[in-house]
Amino acid sequence: MIGRERVALVVPTLNEEDAIGPALARVPRDLVDRIIVADGGSRDRTAERARQEGAEVLDAGRGYGRACLMGAERAADCGIIAYMDGDGADPVEGIGALLEPIAAGDQDFTIASRTRGRREPGSMSWHQVLAGRAAGFGVRALYGVSFTDMSAFRAIRRDALLELGMREMTYGWNLEMQMRAARSGLRILEVPLPYGRRTGGVSKVAGSLRGTLTAGSRIVRTFVEVARNAEARP
Repeated sequence: MIGRERVALVVPTLNEEDAIGPALARVPRDLVDRIIVADGGSRDRTAERARQEGAEVLDAGRGYGRACLMGAERAADCGIIAYMDGDGADPVEGIGALLEPIAAGDQDFTIASRTRGRREPGSMSWHQVLAGRAAGFGVRALYGVSFTDMSAFRAIRRDALLELGMREMTYGWNLEMQMRAARSGLRILEVPLPYGRRTGGVSKVAGSLRGTLTAGSRIVRTFVEVARNAEARP
């Protein structure tokens, strides 16, 4: 635990049997008090492997954003919520770089930048890099806050997250959080961190043309809806 803040690490999963165990085994337990695996209906041994590593497993139903929100709601005793994917690609050993600025009271929201950090060859496709930079350009144009990525590896004060009024329950969650955080005036820090290739399984987004198109269209829709919907202001 860092300072006086308890930390919950929320990990949305869907069929990550091969990767989830090793990924959770790398979590620094002196920095993270609770690991909550918010599972989206895996048909493999994801939940079993997660429990073997000491994680709490939450049946979140389908939807990436829904899993992220339910995990945060479950961690009522924690002041900081961190997120990572369950595919083993995020450098969870370095989670302190995301947690410390928040615990020190200097930031409200921190996000890893894969594009500014050292990337393992093949870890990101060109369209993932382009999408992150395009979204960052749009957020900067609207709110004056710069992002270079929509990485899942991030941390935020729990009270600040719940006050954002998140609505996107699918793949647009990460972008919606960044947009709402920027519009709300949260103190935001982007941290360059390394990024690896997934250690098992197939990506639900980048692993197929259908997944890429589905996620991409949802992200574009999220940007448009949050940008123009005055009622979405927290």
